[in-house]
Amino acid sequence: MTIPAVTEKANATLKVCHELISLETEGCLQFIDLTDLLRELVRRSGIRNGLVNIQTRHTTSAIMINENEPLLIQDLKRTLQALAPHDAAYQHDDFEIRTANMCPDETKNGHSHCKAMFLKASEAVNIVEGAVQLGPWQRIFFLELDRARRRTVSVVVMGQPE
Repeated sequence: MTIPAVTEKANATLKVCHELISLETEGCLQFIDLTDLLRELVRRSGIRNGLVNIQTRHTTSAIMINENEPLLIQDLKRTLQALAPHDAAYQHDDFEIRTANMCPDETKNGHSHCKAMFLKASEAVNIVEGAVQLGPWQRIFFLELDRARRRTVSVVVMGQPE
């Protein structure tokens, strides 16, 4: 293994850009590929070297990096469903005993929260020379773990401007 040389730039300034992405999801275990949109946000930001952080603002959704291959997506869905089946019994879904964080239109979604336990709410990806640093098959997904609804993703691009 070799250790690469460190590239440093003196007197660099920091620029920070924030965007909100609004999504309308179609249902549980929907994978939405955000990669091209995120690349465009990075391009528009003018950040040359830095990071892009992508964060879901919901407890029943996730952000993940993986391959956008249809059979793999089916495998991932099947695995998440096996880890936290939709029809299992969850105390969170027992509205006779649950009193915290209730909404007027509350639906049973204990399975969604349990699926989220195995995933991440955010991903940070390097930006080098203005390009998002992903491998050839890597894509950035928003993953709906609950039901069809409006969702928001917060994106922060920060680093050295061009």
